[in-house]
Amino acid sequence: MGLIMGVEFNPWLLVILAGLNNCLGSLLLKQSRLVATDNSLASLLFSPWFIGGLCVYGINVVLFAKALEKLPVSAAYPVLAGLGFALIAIAGNYFFEERLGLMQYIGMGVIFVGIILMTRS
Repeated sequence: MGLIMGVEFNPWLLVILAGLNNCLGSLLLKQSRLVATDNSLASLLFSPWFIGGLCVYGINVVLFAKALEKLPVSAAYPVLAGLGFALIAIAGNYFFEERLGLMQYIGMGVIFVGIILMTRS
């Protein structure tokens, strides 16, 4: 178990929370570009959506680093990445009406099979 602020957490729970944070950060970055009034770097850097995304990504790094104290990176990262891919695809479809068709669902299934194979000892 990993300690965060004196509280024990299951390292796999930390990986899952990092995956959720990864999804949220990506959604915030997407929103920052959708509401942008221009394409300048200043518009990007000072966007509250962009700044929020960076903060969420920072939390993501901390959660994943804590999980790596107990888990092998070769098992934890595929779970983080696969969960992130799947959640972002589903959330992008829900919030931004991005296409999510049969091939994307098959791809998510293949990713999850790969994760299961990668995390088996």
